[in-house]
Amino acid sequence: MAKSTAKRKQDELFSTSQQTAAEKSYSAKDIEVLEGLEPVRLRPGMYIGGTDGRALHHLFAEVLDNSMDEAVAGHATRIEVELEVNGYLSVTDNGRGIPVDPHPKFKDKSALEVIMTTLHAGGKFNSDAYVTSGGLHGVGVSVVNALSDDLIVEVARGRQLYRQTFKKGHAQGKLEKLGATPNRRGTKIRFHPDPEIFGNKLHFKPARLFRMARAKAYLQPGVEIRWKCAPELCKDLDTIPEEAVFHFPGGLADFLKGTLGNKVTITPEIFAGRSKDTGHGRVEWAVSWSPEGFGEADSYVRSYCNTIPTLNGGTHEQGLRSALTKALRAYADISGMAKKAASITPDDVMNSAAALVSIFIKAPEFQGQTKDRLSNSDAARIVENAVRDPFDHWLAGSPKEATKLLEWVIEKADERMRRRRARDVSRKAATRKLRLPGKLADCSDKKAENTEIFIVEGESAGGSAKQARNRKNQAILPLKGKILNVESATAEKISRNAEINDLSTALGVGIGRKFNPEDLRYERVIIMTDADVDGAHIAALLITFFYRYMPILIEEGRLYMAMPPLFRITQGGKSMYANDEEHKQRLLDTEFTGRGKIEIGRFKGLGEMMPAQLKVTTMDPATRTLARITIDPDNRPTTESLVETLMGKRADLRYQFIQDHAKFVEDIDI
Repeated sequence: MAKSTAKRKQDELFSTSQQTAAEKSYSAKDIEVLEGLEPVRLRPGMYIGGTDGRALHHLFAEVLDNSMDEAVAGHATRIEVELEVNGYLSVTDNGRGIPVDPHPKFKDKSALEVIMTTLHAGGKFNSDAYVTSGGLHGVGVSVVNALSDDLIVEVARGRQLYRQTFKKGHAQGKLEKLGATPNRRGTKIRFHPDPEIFGNKLHFKPARLFRMARAKAYLQPGVEIRWKCAPELCKDLDTIPEEAVFHFPGGLADFLKGTLGNKVTITPEIFAGRSKDTGHGRVEWAVSWSPEGFGEADSYVRSYCNTIPTLNGGTHEQGLRSALTKALRAYADISGMAKKAASITPDDVMNSAAALVSIFIKAPEFQGQTKDRLSNSDAARIVENAVRDPFDHWLAGSPKEATKLLEWVIEKADERMRRRRARDVSRKAATRKLRLPGKLADCSDKKAENTEIFIVEGESAGGSAKQARNRKNQAILPLKGKILNVESATAEKISRNAEINDLSTALGVGIGRKFNPEDLRYERVIIMTDADVDGAHIAALLITFFYRYMPILIEEGRLYMAMPPLFRITQGGKSMYANDEEHKQRLLDTEFTGRGKIEIGRFKGLGEMMPAQLKVTTMDPATRTLARITIDPDNRPTTESLVETLMGKRADLRYQFIQDHAKFVEDIDI
């Protein structure tokens, strides 16, 4: 007992001494306190989503949103936007003007200075000041201030003009009173983004600012937005004038008419309307349908909350989809088409739709600081209640057009069901269908356990792989060239693509919501492409397909990349394979140091390799190297953003990514 007590005291003493040493190495001096707006400059991505072109233009959005909040509240009728040749951008409104009197909590500072230099300070928290607002609730304008190397605020209030200047979030002096200004009121913010944050190559794009300003005018019919751009900046832009005035009394209906242009529509009239403010919120909408589609997309849907564009949709879009679907089903009931319409879904209704919805609510909740998706649960109910009855009346008032629309939606539902039935085939049917020259060479094992399918680039490589494989448990599916980029393709194109259909059929599963891992015919799926740029591109297209339509395959660790060699090094009777230039040089330095001529051969593709070489380097489990494709569950937003940037429809995002990362490229082997 005494020995145990002594041992315990010894352990406690040792633990105490260890803790004391650790404490000495971690003390108060190690605690860094970031004051004011320093956190914004240190981590701008947390506040505006990054430091790229989109984030740069987000600064304009935040300043414009504050002026729009004044317009929505009924205090401003005019907003002026001016882009100067020196990169400065200004936004001026004729609203109430930012308060300039001393702040009760910070008596040595004006309310204006507190708003500009303090996070979470502003009138948006007070429902008496703003019933609805789109700004970042006291964060937005201070973030713009923090990320600008020069910012000037002018306020015309109480017939007096005030001015204060800031640099990188810090006031450069006290608020100045400049004198009387009897014919002016409101706020003007003129700022220049800090090159230390955004770099010297990023600049405001006139076309993008022009579109953003015009879109705001559609969302608040009572406001007039005046655009002005330095002639030097827009002289080469045919569609961007030096000066323009945006004023759209028709609101979203005008917006949709401009979007549709001369497109053929299912119904001649746009379904549009506005609800009254019920105390919970108000809604405006405009919807039409066109069989011509919208560029590369089948549908065009845009949503807004308190004039903020929600690029990733949210609960207000769900409410619109639900209202339109329920109303069409109800119309089918009274028109004797209930049986045919039983299978329609919101996706069928929104297929070929052009829809705009704007909601104004108190205390909006967004996912992410840049407000790309609305998450208020009550927003769906508010929109559905606002849209449902007007759409019921709209359908009942034009039975001929309503029937035409319903038949169109039913046709889309039938088309979707036909595609689903075509994908739902058995393993036996899949094997029989793909037993064609150059297609699936299946393995003999009937169970998925310990089997694998190689998705191979090209017929030539497929022929070598078929000879190199273990027929018992290795299947080969050659693909002809590059498959479709599913990230930028329409659903119809994807459903019609032969290579994608062959791939999903060979695997024995459907895609998207129809994917069931229990139906997968193989334990492992291995992408095997050439070890060059084209091969990497094909692999990227395939990985994008699996990420979008069979993500469970990746999550369960069943998707792999084969690692074929790029070089074969031979000296005498000794041969080794190198994966890349670095590996080749390392082998030359360490493995081939004796006498004799060294021969280095570069493989142009898998089809150039002898079956025996392909087997030992790439396909034999005893000697090959596989790379498992994984997704970091804690970093999904970054993965999603990267896939969208590199593989999506927007070429400007790819261009910006290349610009941002070009400095990391040391050499390109052409």
